[in-house]
Amino acid sequence: MSILPCIEIQSLTKRYSTATVDTLQGIDLTINQGDKFGILGPNGAGKTTLISILCGILEPSEGAVHYSQHQEALPTNSIGFVPQEYSFFEELNPMQNLEYFGAMYGLTAKVIKERTQSILTVLGLGDVQTKKINTFSGGMKRRVNLAIGIIHQPSILFLDEPTVGVDVQSKVAILKFLNQLNTTGTTIIYTSHHLDEAQEFCNQIALIDQGKIIIKGATEDLLTNHSAKDLKELFIQFTGEAYRD
Repeated sequence: MSILPCIEIQSLTKRYSTATVDTLQGIDLTINQGDKFGILGPNGAGKTTLISILCGILEPSEGAVHYSQHQEALPTNSIGFVPQEYSFFEELNPMQNLEYFGAMYGLTAKVIKERTQSILTVLGLGDVQTKKINTFSGGMKRRVNLAIGIIHQPSILFLDEPTVGVDVQSKVAILKFLNQLNTTGTTIIYTSHHLDEAQEFCNQIALIDQGKIIIKGATEDLLTNHSAKDLKELFIQFTGEAYRD
């Protein structure tokens, strides 16, 4: 079975009016359907800007992004985005949040109810679905964040630091769920500073620095071809050890 491209990025540039240099400089990248694709890099490399353009939050200054079947945009329901910042109403409970965001995606009340019960149960939140989120631990809040990002069953899921600040148990549960999601056909684009996690999770990676992609390919092939024992060593090999702000 042939592998089909999910997102094709061509000569993508982003120039902010207040910046002295382009934040993104001629990015070319293909993400295939079913990939667990890691976009990695130091602070200020351009990762968040790239993700924001792919999600439709920002417009590129130059270049183009083509989605499956050469569409220049996808229906809103095809994309899920789980930001690093919490994106829910803390004074409400998980059920109420999912009802609200599900309605925003145009889901019927019946579908929202069915999916809410299923998602919260799988993510270990079934017993606290009627409790206010402001009483939750960091790991529980991360799982609520994830639930909101997938309530509409997107075909492409963007994750920005999905396990930052969580306990080991929550991290394992989140990654297990994401792997299950991927096996059902969801393409996942992931960014994180946890390189050991990225190495375990991502089958493909692109390393971006100073607005340019400096290396990309299958994770294991890159490690082998550059004689790196792990992703951390590869990262330092290509980005150096200098401080980044």
